[in-house]
Amino acid sequence: MILSGKAKIAGIFGWPIAHSRSPRLHGFWLDRHGIDGTYIPLAVTPENFAAAFRALPALGFRGVNITVPHKEAALARCDTVDAQARRIGAVNTVVVDASGRLIGSNTDAFGFIESVRRSATWDATSGPAVVLGAGGAARAIVVALLDAGVPALRVTNRTRARAESLAAELGGAIQVIDWEDRTEALAGAALVVNTTTLGMQGHEPLALDLARLPTTAVVTDIVYTPLQTPLLRDAAARGNQTVDGLGMLLYQAQPGFEKWFGVRPEVDDALRRFVLEDLC
Repeated sequence: MILSGKAKIAGIFGWPIAHSRSPRLHGFWLDRHGIDGTYIPLAVTPENFAAAFRALPALGFRGVNITVPHKEAALARCDTVDAQARRIGAVNTVVVDASGRLIGSNTDAFGFIESVRRSATWDATSGPAVVLGAGGAARAIVVALLDAGVPALRVTNRTRARAESLAAELGGAIQVIDWEDRTEALAGAALVVNTTTLGMQGHEPLALDLARLPTTAVVTDIVYTPLQTPLLRDAAARGNQTVDGLGMLLYQAQPGFEKWFGVRPEVDDALRRFVLEDLC
């Protein structure tokens, strides 16, 4: 599509940024809806981030996504940040409003919950959730689960102190479990979420015995390289519903696209296939 002088411009900040699938998925939606617009990958070093970020209104951007390592820096430099993003401690979506103010939010929590609800039969109030990991992704997911009404959250991390810090900062019904006891933590759970890099392509496998997990539980992994991790394969083999990590990526992109380009895009099989082609 040839862009006009009135093209709507959005993009994504990161360092590095070549690995990001966001330009591909937003480009798919722009083409589908025939929008006069573009979504640009912006490779910006940490030392240049503040200047580049504050220049967005002058450059005519409608907004941007933020990925590593800039999510915390964006939180500090937005003019306004919503309450959920402050609880998560990071911004991943920014809208430039009509007056040039930078409005920050975090759509990872929405993306996670939407992906699970669309891909599996799951009721947040049906039982405890187990979250493996205590990094930035885990924080967004814990906030999402607390807001969704999960009755109890069991968080386990290889470094216990990090899990304890997360629990202390977020509050709610969070129980910290020693990493060595992660198998026992699965007893009676209704949802298991792996937010660690264990099982990701090029990383160590996740050692997790699912014997104590009810077969009614949903198992999800936010990793999408590979799409079907060993955890998901093991869970599916014993009859658990599974949710891969691609859905979270796709659904978290919806709110930003709608705000920047004025259309609520659909996450469907055609989009999944298009994004997956770039992963193969």
